[in-house]
Amino acid sequence: MRGKTPEDQRLLELLDPVAEAAGYDIVRLRMKGGEQRRTLQIMAEDANGEMMVEDCATLSRALNQVLDAADPISGEYVLEVSSPGVDRPLTRFKDFETYEGYEAKLELDRIAEGRKRFKGILAGVEDDNVAIDLEGEEETALLPFAWITDAKLSLTDELLKRGAEQRAARLAAEGLDADQPDPEDPAKSEEEA
Repeated sequence: MRGKTPEDQRLLELLDPVAEAAGYDIVRLRMKGGEQRRTLQIMAEDANGEMMVEDCATLSRALNQVLDAADPISGEYVLEVSSPGVDRPLTRFKDFETYEGYEAKLELDRIAEGRKRFKGILAGVEDDNVAIDLEGEEETALLPFAWITDAKLSLTDELLKRGAEQRAARLAAEGLDADQPDPEDPAKSEEEA
C-alpha cells in the first residue's frame, strides 16, 4: 500500500534507507503523471508522527541527492514531499494500531464478508489482521492486512480534535501560544500576511 506499482516499490527500496537515516518514515510513495510531466509524491513523518515545513525541505534535499546520483526515474519529474495530513492514508500495519478508535474506510483486493469496501471504527490489530467495528454489526471484523489495497482515516470531529490537541501540545512545547499563528503552518501565515 505504501507503493502501488513495481516502479513505486523499487523507489521505496532506494529511498526508505535515506528517509530513515534522516529521521523520517515514508508513509506513501506514488509516481503520478504521464510521459510529459511526472510527479514523485512522497508523504512522510517523523517518529512523533509529525511533518513540518522544515522537515519536508530537509527530507526533500536528502532524497534529491540520492535520486540525482542513482537516476532511477526516466525522463523529467518533480519531487513533492508532504505530510500525510489529518485524514491520512493508513499504509503500514502499525498505523491501524496507532489510530485505533478512529473511523476509517478500507478497500480490499478481494471480497470478504460479502464486500470489498468497509467503513467503521478501527479496533486495533490481531495477528496479521486489522480489526474494525462495522456499524450495525455485533462482531468485530478481522481483515487480513495483506488484502487491504487502500485505507484512509475519515475526517471526523474526533480526528480534528486530536489534530488540534497535538498542535497545541507542540506549540506549548515550543513556548508559543496556541491562539497565535503557527509559524510552521503556511496557511496560517498566509492568512495573517
